[in-house]
Amino acid sequence: MRNWPAIMAAVLFGLGYAGNAAAENYPARPITMIVPFPAGGATDTLARFLAEKMRGILGQPIIIENVAGAAGSIGVGRAVRSPADGYTLSIGTSTTHMLTGGLYTLSFDLLKDLAPIILIGSEPLLIVGKKDLPADDLKGLIAYLKANPDKASVGIAGVGAAGHLAGISFQKATGTKFQFVPYRGNAPAMQDLLAGQIDFMIEPSSNFKSLVAAGSVKPFAVTGKARLPSSPNIPTADEAGLPGFFASLWYGLWVPKNTPKDIVATLNATMVRVLADPSVKERFADLGIQTSPLDQQSPEALGALQKAEAEHWWPIIKAANLKAE
Repeated sequence: MRNWPAIMAAVLFGLGYAGNAAAENYPARPITMIVPFPAGGATDTLARFLAEKMRGILGQPIIIENVAGAAGSIGVGRAVRSPADGYTLSIGTSTTHMLTGGLYTLSFDLLKDLAPIILIGSEPLLIVGKKDLPADDLKGLIAYLKANPDKASVGIAGVGAAGHLAGISFQKATGTKFQFVPYRGNAPAMQDLLAGQIDFMIEPSSNFKSLVAAGSVKPFAVTGKARLPSSPNIPTADEAGLPGFFASLWYGLWVPKNTPKDIVATLNATMVRVLADPSVKERFADLGIQTSPLDQQSPEALGALQKAEAEHWWPIIKAANLKAE
C-alpha cells in the first residue's frame, strides 16, 4: 500500500494523543489503593487517612483494598500485576517493599516492577522491656543481657520483619545473645510482653504509645536520630549509650511500572501537597511518623532509598540464614 507509512503515522499519532489525553484527564474514575495488611493495622490506618486527603485534591475517591498475606508480598504482587494506568496504588513499608525481597523467592522484582511515587515518612523503633525486667535504662538492659546470655527473649512480629533485623543488629552492636520469639504480628507479642512471657521488644514506636503512657512497659530508647515529639522523655539510643544505632520503618507509595510519567508526576505532586498540610503533620506527629524532608519527596529519592536499603539488609538476611514462615 502506497499510503501505508502515512496510515501508520496517523495511527501512532492517534495512540500518542489518546495517551496524552488520558494523562491530562487523570483521574477520571475512582482509584484503588492496595494495603498489603489486614484492616485496622498501622499501615491501613495511615492509608485511609492519606486517601481522604488525596481525594480532596484529585477529586476522585481512593478505595482501600486490603490484600494481606506472606508479609505483604501477596498484596504487592497484586499491585505489580495491575494495569499501569494510575488507577492502582501500592502503599507499604520497608518490610513489604524491600525486606521481603530478601526473605522470599518472589514472582516479581521489587526494585524494578513498581514505579516509586513518594517516600511518605519514617517511624523509628522503640526498645521496650517488660515491667519487672531488672534494668532501668538502656545501659542496664545491655548489662543484664551480657550477664545472662541466651536467657532473655525478644518478641518479633515475624521472621525477617523490621524488629527481627533490628534485634540482630542490636546483638552485634552490643555483643549480647538472646532468643527471638516470632509472632504473627505485633499485637500478640505485646500481649505476651505485658504478661511477662517475653522480656523485651524492638518494634515501631507507635505500637507502644498507650503502653508507655500507662506505665505498662519500660521504654529504654528510640532508635531514631531525634526524640519522639509524643514521648520527649525517652532518649535516643545515641543519648542512652549506644551511639550510631539507628533503625526505622519507612512508608512509601508506588504504582505498577510503565505507568505514564505524567500520572506519576500528578500523584507525586498530590502527595507533596498532602504532606505539607498542617493537619497531616499534626496527625503524623500523633502517630509517631516523621514526614520525609521535602528534598526526599521525589520518586527518585524513594527509588534510591529502596535500592540502598535492599543492598544493606538483603546480605544480612542471607548471612543470618533467615527464612520466611
